Amino acid sequence: MDYLLTNTTTEFLVLKKFLLKKQISQRTLSKIRRKEITLTSSGRPIDLKGRIAPGEKVKLVFPPENNPDIVPDFTSLEILYEDANWLAVNKPAGLATVPGPANRTTTLVNQVKGYMVAQKMADRVPHIITRLDRFTSGVVLIAKHHLAQSMVEAQVEKHAMDKRYLAVVAGKVEPPTGLIDLPIARVAGQPQRIIAPTGQPAQTRYWVKQTSNNASLVEAKLYTGRNHQIRLHFSALGYPLLGDQLYGGDQYLIARQALHAASLSFLDPFSKRQIKLVAALPQDLQQLLINLNLPFVES
Repeated sequence: MDYLLTNTTTEFLVLKKFLLKKQISQRTLSKIRRKEITLTSSGRPIDLKGRIAPGEKVKLVFPPENNPDIVPDFTSLEILYEDANWLAVNKPAGLATVPGPANRTTTLVNQVKGYMVAQKMADRVPHIITRLDRFTSGVVLIAKHHLAQSMVEAQVEKHAMDKRYLAVVAGKVEPPTGLIDLPIARVAGQPQRIIAPTGQPAQTRYWVKQTSNNASLVEAKLYTGRNHQIRLHFSALGYPLLGDQLYGGDQYLIARQALHAASLSFLDPFSKRQIKLVAALPQDLQQLLINLNLPFVES
């Protein structure tokens, strides 16, 4: 694909700084240096150390992407949003997001690769922007090509995306709204994470949506993106997610953690408009709320 950028200022600009201001990532700049991405002006190759004149246009030429190691899976996707740069899907619980040692053929990445092949897209490498645990359902944002991933990277690194989750937890959560600010650390050789002073900072804002004597439906917003953050944070407060065996959740009514990535908002770096993606609550969580007498109306 080709991408054209124009110096709209009245100044001569160093090309590297100009590209960074246009949200081109350092990773992309490295590929330009290695000649993996071509950078030209008026058809001539140009150097990142050079200067770009007022009104001058530069073109980035990206070669088509394909990774033969990703096996396409043609299982249908529940598509929430799609344009030339982005694909958003509602991932079902039980589906791994990315290939791993135990499964390299039937993950979400494989399914998106199958969709790209079926649609005859030139670029056939899914770039996962928001990854979910295998048994967490909901919104996953995918960049269709390297440039889209590059331009949204800053929002990911600065935790600027507004990610909202719905969780069903044990007990009546008090207070009804709050900020959980507890650092999270790894445990060597274990999948669990723990709360520890030496861990990485982690903040979760929450709002109780519905409550009963034995359970609460909460909305959670992540200010950081640590592994198992919502699951561990609520467990640490004494309100484990129902179904979350790893962190002490009761599996009587549901066999997977009751966690759903309900919405995601981000600034599209191409159109400069805010995009909000919403994934409906899956049937198993709807039934769980009915069983717990926790009525919920999606907004």
